[in-house]
Amino acid sequence: MMPHVFVYGTLRRGGRNDIARYRPAPVWVGRARIAGTLHDLGAYPGAVLGGAGWVTGEVYVVEPAVEAALDVLEEVADDDSGEYIKRRVRVEVGGQWLDCLVYEIHPSCIAGRAVIASGDWIAHAAARKGASFSPPKD
Repeated sequence: MMPHVFVYGTLRRGGRNDIARYRPAPVWVGRARIAGTLHDLGAYPGAVLGGAGWVTGEVYVVEPAVEAALDVLEEVADDDSGEYIKRRVRVEVGGQWLDCLVYEIHPSCIAGRAVIASGDWIAHAAARKGASFSPPKD
């Protein structure tokens, strides 16, 4: 079975690393959110899982080759010393629960970084640029 992945930052639709650019093409499942805190790391965000806040994102089905490419992009290391740590979380999408991969920022990378209160990177990035934001249509 191909894995599901929850993306919340530049990999989202319209982001500079839009997951749609990967091949074989990821399959859209739906919008979702997970419990967590989103941090502004400058050019991209990092999510810390758990807590009372929410992180907005999207779920896709990806081929193993895409998962491997995402591991490289997110600088995942086998010993959790990379920039991101690959986790499995349960995500509710359109009334169903799916086990999804999510890339959690390594705790050492968030010191002194601002929290994105909305939990939505795309809206936050658009607001920083002074642009209006309208979420993509399903």
